[in-house]
Amino acid sequence: MTVTLNLNAPLAESSTRRTLADISLSVAKCKKIVIVTGAGISCSCGIPDFRSSDGLYALVKEQFPDVVMKGRDLFDASLFRDQTSTSVFYTFISQLKRSIDSASPAPTHEFIKRLDSKHKLLRSYTQNIDGLEEKAGLLSSLSQEAKSQMKGKSKLKADEVRNIQLHGDIRRVRCTLCSVDLLCTEEFLCMFEKGIAPDCPECTLRSEARIARSARPLKIGSLRPAIVLYDEAHPMGDDIGKIQSQDMARKPDMLIVMGTSLKVHGLKKLVKEFAKVVHTSASSATGSPRRVKKWQGKVVFVNKTAPGTEWSELIDYHIMGDVDKWVEKVTEDWRRIRPSDWEIQPTLDEHGNFKPSKDKGRTLGVRFIRQLIRASNRQIEAEAGSGECLAC
Repeated sequence: MTVTLNLNAPLAESSTRRTLADISLSVAKCKKIVIVTGAGISCSCGIPDFRSSDGLYALVKEQFPDVVMKGRDLFDASLFRDQTSTSVFYTFISQLKRSIDSASPAPTHEFIKRLDSKHKLLRSYTQNIDGLEEKAGLLSSLSQEAKSQMKGKSKLKADEVRNIQLHGDIRRVRCTLCSVDLLCTEEFLCMFEKGIAPDCPECTLRSEARIARSARPLKIGSLRPAIVLYDEAHPMGDDIGKIQSQDMARKPDMLIVMGTSLKVHGLKKLVKEFAKVVHTSASSATGSPRRVKKWQGKVVFVNKTAPGTEWSELIDYHIMGDVDKWVEKVTEDWRRIRPSDWEIQPTLDEHGNFKPSKDKGRTLGVRFIRQLIRASNRQIEAEAGSGECLAC
């Protein structure tokens, strides 16, 4: 049964405070955390979500009062069947892209990056198309650095990708014909603002090369935003499916879901599968349920609205409140509970000079001693090589 905890509850409610502190302890101690996020984590960045009263769907009606389109229709693959709806889509996406370009990561994005830096993040999965996770420093699945070319096809580097973009990235475009993936430049954006799809430069080059050889020209595709619409397959869906299976096989010890209403079918399936694995892994982690540590195996849902009844056996805790406030509380608790995780101790560089290190935990002292020994050995070797008497 899901337990709801009000993040804004009065301080007098000691049981709520204690449970929230226990969840913070879980974050601090778990080593394979899966994060799933939605539009709610980007609202504080000035990017409106899809369903609220001031969200994107409401803005569509304000900006295009003469066009009869439901909010969901604006992000449905069927819109490409009609020229008017396609133009509205391109114009609206261009405005959204400009607002995203000026946005900076929120505390929640920074928190996810912090988990990764401290080797606690197994993987981040997001519905968001804003790319703010990458701005915060997480390598995302649509980044060119995350892909390797094999026989002309892109393949995700599973070991390097830290953030999976389930619905694509608005900062990129792809060709409807040759599927080339490109950055959304200012030139392309200006054409989208006019409701026009730019011609694909790759198709154009190939066609011009054929014309130069007196061969017949090739068909030229058009560019579209590289986001995944409703009822549309993800171009890298197979790779993402393999990564998800790989992550589940690694037995994650905690699942945190933030800023999503859990309405999209594909995301619901992903969250349910991870939740079951987290619970199962915790009960079998030590071979005996009685020995399972209380901080293992939690499924936490952070959102202003409660999850539906279908989640009552899967979500352990619903933290009702602002996601940024929650991650700030977790960080504060974490610093208090495990201060050694936040220590910054000096290390030696190759020249024997001290420099700060953000390495954490009990390995710091061992590393520091080893570095001192190596530096000492180098000094002894240098003195011996110079012919000086080491006893002097």
